Amino acid sequence: VQLQASGGGLVQVGGFLRLSCAASGSIFSINYMGWYRQAPGKQRDLVARINTGGSTNYANSVKGRFTISRDNANNTVYLQMNSLKPEDTAVYYCNVLGPGQDYWGQGTLVTVSS
Repeated sequence: VQLQASGGGLVQVGGFLRLSCAASGSIFSINYMGWYRQAPGKQRDLVARINTGGSTNYANSVKGRFTISRDNANNTVYLQMNSLKPEDTAVYYCNVLGPGQDYWGQGTLVTVSS
C-alpha cells in the first residue's frame, strides 16, 4: 500500500492550501482516512479524519478553518486549509485505517509565514 501526499508548501498568514493524498495498492475495508501533523519538537497529532460514511472529526484548533473530504471510489482524501496561521506550520501526514490496516504517507511540509 502506498499513500502519495501532495499540496504542501509555503503560504502567508491568512492564506490557504489544499492537501491531497491518494492511496493505492491492496486496500480494502478502509474505515478512516485522515490527516495528522507534527511540528518540530512536538508529537504527531490528529488534524482531521473522515470515515466511509462521511462523518468527520477535527482538532479544536482547526475547526471552522479546515475541511476534510474524501473520494471513496478513488481512495483519496483531501484537506482544505483556510485562514492559515503560523501555528499550523508542520509536516502533515495522511493516514488510512481499517481492520488490520494502518498506513502512513511520507508527509508534506506546510509552512505559514507571518
